[in-house]
Amino acid sequence: MKKKPQRSCVCCKATRDKGDLLRVVSLADGSIVYDPTGKAPGRGSYLCRNEECIKTELKKAARLSRGLRRTITDEEAKALAQEMLAAAEKAGSDER
Repeated sequence: MKKKPQRSCVCCKATRDKGDLLRVVSLADGSIVYDPTGKAPGRGSYLCRNEECIKTELKKAARLSRGLRRTITDEEAKALAQEMLAAAEKAGSDER
């Protein structure tokens, strides 16, 4: 049986399967985007699908900035929060 890759949430530090986390990636052009496929090229950081982790981290984005090695602006943080909360909500409704 093949091992599943493990990653840690930058907010709560919980270790989970890579597919159970949401990935944020810093692209070569300097933009920061939510990566729903988990395969986009660039430096990535992971957050739980938990609404608390997303909201808590994207208020300050300090740990996420450190993980991506780039400063995140307030506008980028707000856009990421909206996208990721929608993805987490969709994933939660798919599990039911």
